[in-house]
Amino acid sequence: MTTDTASAAPLNVTVVVGSNRHGRFGPVVAGWLLDRVRDRADLVLRVVDVAGTDLPTTLAPTAAARAALEDITPRLAAADAFVVLTPEYNHSFPAGLKNLIDWHFTEWRAKPVALVSYGGVSGGLRAVEHLRQVFAELHAVTVRDTVSFHNAGGSFDDEGRLRDPSGPDAAAKAMLDQLVWWGTTLREGRERRPYGG
Repeated sequence: MTTDTASAAPLNVTVVVGSNRHGRFGPVVAGWLLDRVRDRADLVLRVVDVAGTDLPTTLAPTAAARAALEDITPRLAAADAFVVLTPEYNHSFPAGLKNLIDWHFTEWRAKPVALVSYGGVSGGLRAVEHLRQVFAELHAVTVRDTVSFHNAGGSFDDEGRLRDPSGPDAAAKAMLDQLVWWGTTLREGRERRPYGG
């Protein structure tokens, strides 16, 4: 059995940090997540932080919007796979994240998306289920396993370290293993047969 060079090459993964709320907890969870991604030799990391974007909600192609997209769009387009980190606001995901998603279409197509969430009692799982519907409409594939932090503020200490990393670390490994399988398989598929859906 031979191994394709393309399938052996690391996947380009873009992590999207989905909160732009003032005083957000997202950077704490993102720090943990980015360390998990960096620990893997089969992933090459890029980051898009919604808080660092300045996209209008009108979807009008203004000069300011084009300037913001020049920074964001190449990082999404170059990705073989995505990890989207979302909080849960009012039983769903943030408007800033939806706006970033809506500004793009082909960048998501025929690529896998892993979902990491945080929140109160629900751990952001309602936001995750809403994101699955959005990404299905964009012809992306969400991986089955997720990582969720219930009562996230109490899960991390004052230095941003998990109080008990065993469960989240194991969940992240399972999720990222699935992401690599889907990312490799879909990358091979896109190379052999451009997606026409």
